[in-house]
Amino acid sequence: MSADPKKEESDDNAEPLDLVRLCIDEVVVVKLRGDRELKGRLYAYDSHCNLILGDAEETIYITNAEEEDGKVRTVKKQHETLFVRGDSVVLIAPVESIK
Repeated sequence: MSADPKKEESDDNAEPLDLVRLCIDEVVVVKLRGDRELKGRLYAYDSHCNLILGDAEETIYITNAEEEDGKVRTVKKQHETLFVRGDSVVLIAPVESIK
């Protein structure tokens, strides 16, 4: 049996990282381990999900377990260029898909 050539031509997103490739030079949201989130322009990535982001905003969510109200405090930081190690990445999504 041979593979269907029409299926091969139309299947531009055959691998999961192909979806990340489509986000190059677009603004993405990256959720990280440790209650952190990044929003910035995706400049580059590799097969380990290491990322290079530009004009990135980092949001850190801090919960104080000692307080009963369970309020979450956020700390925001700005970064001109940021290298993100792939083993901390949980999710990558274009900003347009989140709205």
